[in-house]
Amino acid sequence: MRVTISLLLAVALGAGAPQPSHAAQRLAVGTTFSRIFEQGADGQWQGLGVDVLRALAARAGDTVVFQLYPWPRAQAMVERGQADILVGPYKSPERLKRFAFLDQAFYRDRMVFYARREAEPAWRGDLMAMREHRIAAVRGWHYGAQFDLARPQLDISEVSQLENGMQMLALGRVDLLATNERNTAGLIDSLHLRESLALLCPDLTQLDGYLAFPPDPQFKAVRDRYNALFAEMVRSGELAKLGARNGVLVPLNDGAARQSSACSDKHRP
Repeated sequence: MRVTISLLLAVALGAGAPQPSHAAQRLAVGTTFSRIFEQGADGQWQGLGVDVLRALAARAGDTVVFQLYPWPRAQAMVERGQADILVGPYKSPERLKRFAFLDQAFYRDRMVFYARREAEPAWRGDLMAMREHRIAAVRGWHYGAQFDLARPQLDISEVSQLENGMQMLALGRVDLLATNERNTAGLIDSLHLRESLALLCPDLTQLDGYLAFPPDPQFKAVRDRYNALFAEMVRSGELAKLGARNGVLVPLNDGAARQSSACSDKHRP
């Protein structure tokens, strides 16, 4: 009887004590971002975001699975807590209300204009000078504060996919395509548009991409855990190595970016 009572007491006391956290399966969602978040024809996942998340999940004792969706749907899933992690969003005032971002970015993008080679406008960084030009922009993308400020004054056609915008530009239905250089460079080759389209300099801006979690308080602990683990990844130089391996621009420890000479030498993708 005494043994039974002792066992019951131990169970009761154990139930009230703090329990170790259990490994969880984390669902990471996004859309296809070149060199950031991609699924190959063989079903294998690749890109800097994939590498970073696999490392973080392993250190947190979790497993991670990936799924691709249209970008607006992926954002909505994380905002509603239907997925754990959104891969690659830029920060904006509106998104800061919808997501809990990690403190540090894991990649940096050059936001740029593309034009047809035979009809390049005189672009010197002044968006107001582009008011007479037709511009294609991808729906759901953030292009930075200056672009948002100028948007009401610009002639913008929103497209559902980057490929649609590139085809509109090639066919002369718009004069400019607002995009990022990383996503666009490979697509130009696949669409055989290298001889037709040109990257304009200077850049519109540079924007940082993050991992983001749902805003619901129940996700705060996992967000904080991944935040600490990622900070160590940045401090140790591991992020820089992963970025180099994937051919992706990453912020340095001091917040600066690795410099690109693409504009200084008038490189054409």
